Amino acid sequence: MFIQPWDANLDEAEWQTWLGEGHDFGQLNVNDLPGHPPVAVPTHFTSDGNHLLIHLARPNPVWKAIEQDPNVLFTVFGDYAFIPGPWRAKPGAPPADGVPTSYYTAVQFACRAQVVDDPEAKAELLRRQLAHFQPDGDHGPVAVDQPPYGRMLPGIRGLRLEVTDVLAKFKYDDHKTVEYRTAVAHRLTERGQGLDVPTARQQLRRLDRVGPWKP
Repeated sequence: MFIQPWDANLDEAEWQTWLGEGHDFGQLNVNDLPGHPPVAVPTHFTSDGNHLLIHLARPNPVWKAIEQDPNVLFTVFGDYAFIPGPWRAKPGAPPADGVPTSYYTAVQFACRAQVVDDPEAKAELLRRQLAHFQPDGDHGPVAVDQPPYGRMLPGIRGLRLEVTDVLAKFKYDDHKTVEYRTAVAHRLTERGQGLDVPTARQQLRRLDRVGPWKP
């Protein structure tokens, strides 16, 4: 992922905070066997220290590829919007001369994958995921010898992804003027399509932190 200096995260806490705001769905990217394209699997995830935790169905095509090469990439993105060209036209220039762009946040984790097949270890992984996604505990016991999960455990495999590197990108035109960035955030809010409103919030948050861009 290419990151311009003005798109870089300001500190590690920034991307960690962003993930903690409900961004817990991403894409696992695995190098497939030679002669085949990479395998991409969308999935929810949780974290455990320096590891990402996921589980997938046993028939999933990723397993042979991971056994061949455990180095994988996990990508999370959100708060994205298309910014039309007229919004980015220079002052006094014809609106049609503006060049469009995309705004977004993306976090990429380079990881080394460890397959989890032990039944109790898989149950513990599921317990950690349910503690995140259903914190009220409104689910049956996750135990190897009890329904409903016990009989389903053989049908899944777990993955512990040890994070070895992180790239984070916040692409919101931080290098442009404060007036321009404020105006675009207001336009996004007024348009209100898709993720326009959370995108505007990200741009205004970055505006407060970055202020006028200084190389």
